[in-house]
Amino acid sequence: MSETPIRLPDAATVDTVLASLESASADADLASALSAAFPGFAFSTTPVDDFYWRGDDRTVIDGGGARIGEHEAWVKSELATLGGDLAAFWNKHRDSGKQFAEWRGAAVFAFAPTGPGVADFVQLSLGREIEVLAGPVVDPGYRPWNSDDLHEPAWVKREPATEAPVLAGPIYRLQRRSGLVHMRSFLATRRRLEREQREARRPELERRVIHEVGPDGARDTAFLDANPGWFEFVPRENRFFADWERSSAATARIFEHWAFDISDYEERGQRQLSFIPRPLKMPAERLLVDDGVSVHRLMERIEALDAEIGLPFAWFFLMTHGHWVDPDVGEAIVEGLRAGRVRLPGRDTAVLLDWAANRYLF
Repeated sequence: MSETPIRLPDAATVDTVLASLESASADADLASALSAAFPGFAFSTTPVDDFYWRGDDRTVIDGGGARIGEHEAWVKSELATLGGDLAAFWNKHRDSGKQFAEWRGAAVFAFAPTGPGVADFVQLSLGREIEVLAGPVVDPGYRPWNSDDLHEPAWVKREPATEAPVLAGPIYRLQRRSGLVHMRSFLATRRRLEREQREARRPELERRVIHEVGPDGARDTAFLDANPGWFEFVPRENRFFADWERSSAATARIFEHWAFDISDYEERGQRQLSFIPRPLKMPAERLLVDDGVSVHRLMERIEALDAEIGLPFAWFFLMTHGHWVDPDVGEAIVEGLRAGRVRLPGRDTAVLLDWAANRYLF
């Protein structure tokens, strides 16, 4: 990309680009359309396995295929005309041929580098959605117990692979609030918020005392003396990127292997910002520490996993993710390193030993 992009991507323009895509070619055109809209940025896209359905945009369709109203409003109106009688509603509509349509989708991420650094990229969190004819407006086999049963229809089958007729799409939607993120700015804000929130507690923590009772009697210890690094805490999100940058994995761009499921919300007047990393390529099997397995065998397994993923030190980042590689694998390898029984590249050794001294997991 050019060294001086014309402008950073913005949500309004992204929405315009997504709305302009034709359903028949949306998948093929997505990356090129985004790149064309933002000169200097070269977007790539990748789907992830994250099936969902939306309850906020359902439509009622009659037996002839005509759309007759928004689902929730239609249900309320029909119930009102029947005096709220659920049995009457069920009897009237279980053989009426009326069905409802809903949007179902899966997550797609788009990335564009903004510079050479590990966090120099833009991430778009998108939903790829299709509208399907989901099923009848009532469960034909069971009478509803309350109106919630009608508003949240649970009698239809919802799976990624569906035989439900497709009515529209695919279309792409930008996730609200955290849908567009410049990762370097995100990490700076995450670190700043953590620092500010901890500093705000300084007066309280300076007064806090830990009371302990041991064999030599009772002892009081100032909280900050027991936790000397409290105000230098580095969030796990920042550590993930810093560890990538100083490890063997830095031979690849991080967004070629990971997407980031970002949360950004207010709680008790404070902004909460975080992410869960999501691997774009997952190993065929989980790596666990079996009883009696040697550290040499574990080294063979992590090397095989790295080869499967196509990335050096991939096993470490999968371990911090907390599912595909058990943290006990890291602890066993740390013991082997300290005993001199196994070796890792020097920079990877440093990352792993630092992690063992101060764990983080997602």
